[in-house]
Amino acid sequence: MTWKEKALSILEDSLYPVATELNDLDWKSGLSCKTERLAQHLCAFSNLKGGGLLVFGVNNDATLFSVTKEECDEIIQRLGNIAKNNLSVAITIEHWTTDYKGHSLLFIHIPEQIDKPTHLRGKEIWDSYTRSAGQTVKMSRSQIKSLIADSQGLSFEQRIAKENVTTDELLELLDYSKYFEMSNKEIPKDKTTIAKRLEEFDLCIQNGDTWHITNMGAVLFAKDISKFDGLQTHSVIVRKYVGSNNRELLSEQVGKMGYVVGFEGLVEYINKLTSVEEMGVVRKMIPSYPKIAIREFVANALIHQDFAIEGMQVVVEIFDNRISITNPGAPLHDVNRLLDLPPQSRNEQLAHAMFMLGICERRGSGIDRAVEAIEAMLLPAAKITKGENHTRVFLFMQKNLSDMTKQEKIDACYQHACLVYEDHRAINNQSVRERFGIDKNQSAVASRIIADTLEAKKIKLSDESITSKKYATYIPYYA
Repeated sequence: MTWKEKALSILEDSLYPVATELNDLDWKSGLSCKTERLAQHLCAFSNLKGGGLLVFGVNNDATLFSVTKEECDEIIQRLGNIAKNNLSVAITIEHWTTDYKGHSLLFIHIPEQIDKPTHLRGKEIWDSYTRSAGQTVKMSRSQIKSLIADSQGLSFEQRIAKENVTTDELLELLDYSKYFEMSNKEIPKDKTTIAKRLEEFDLCIQNGDTWHITNMGAVLFAKDISKFDGLQTHSVIVRKYVGSNNRELLSEQVGKMGYVVGFEGLVEYINKLTSVEEMGVVRKMIPSYPKIAIREFVANALIHQDFAIEGMQVVVEIFDNRISITNPGAPLHDVNRLLDLPPQSRNEQLAHAMFMLGICERRGSGIDRAVEAIEAMLLPAAKITKGENHTRVFLFMQKNLSDMTKQEKIDACYQHACLVYEDHRAINNQSVRERFGIDKNQSAVASRIIADTLEAKKIKLSDESITSKKYATYIPYYA
């Protein structure tokens, strides 16, 4: 796919069904008079994986208008000069004018630079910018250091967390027994052989008679992550509050162990905190949320976090009506497309390792299974939101259909359509009734939900030749 073909696809994704600016595309209603701000935009896209686009002819409210030839010429000339003269390195930008839905639009393509970060000319390297949650933002010092390492081909997982430890120290710092348990392998009797097996999984690197522990080794298998300088803030925090707000904290637990070592205990702990005790002949705890949904969304938060963002950890917050799971780093995909788009991770080696150890699903079915479990319990749809530098997932307690907001019904209907479409099927009135637990005699209620979801442009008719609502079926808007 050429960048021009990709440009139209990205523009469509940004406009429909919910208009939102994306990381790799910025709407422009005109050319700013602020040269430095324009330089920041070009800088940000040149530091972004795959580069990015400015599209002139789209207002902030997502309405379209035509850009004249004179305006195009001025924009191309000015941005070309800024690209050559106002950045740390001269970059070459490309342009393209095309008709889109009756409007003449101008696309400016800024390619990703090989040597990163690009920063503003005449300033220090710390004046570098990137894109986050559809906005151009200044990079933190940690993000810049990470980008330099990435540019040199050294991923976060490959960097060294602790240097020159003895074999005994290595086996004291990392829970090697957990590694062999998760790998279904016998633990070798010789310590050096154990260390070499850890090295084969990229958890450490031999350096003569000593070992370097990698970030991946520490983050996944540390017995105590606080023993590793720079990684202390990558532990997981679980907070439980009184009521539906965060004004009164009931309990807080800060994880110490690596993700693999502590994962099952973490999921069990969250499940316990969110279960309701049922009194009877035998007392038992009834889960309020599907365990598989907690498991998948927590695993996603760990895997897809941006380790370069300072001062932010993976946090699970439990309220009496919801759970929120927050990780540093804006999502790489449109939050409306997480069920159907192929998985994409910032931390590919980490994702692969956790897949190999059975912690997560690599093929993208994890969220599908979570949504399926949510539907089975007739819960409101999971809500996924993005911020400038974070991603947050909300899971909600069960509530009556009459207590759900219109938007909650739309979201649930849309996710139901996405889930069914992954099975190469379409939804209908009956399937929507089953999703919400609606009696068959109340088909009008399901029809209203479908109509609202159609109006929100989240679903569409699977076959427009069928005019009878009785036989109509529906698929997601992107299908």
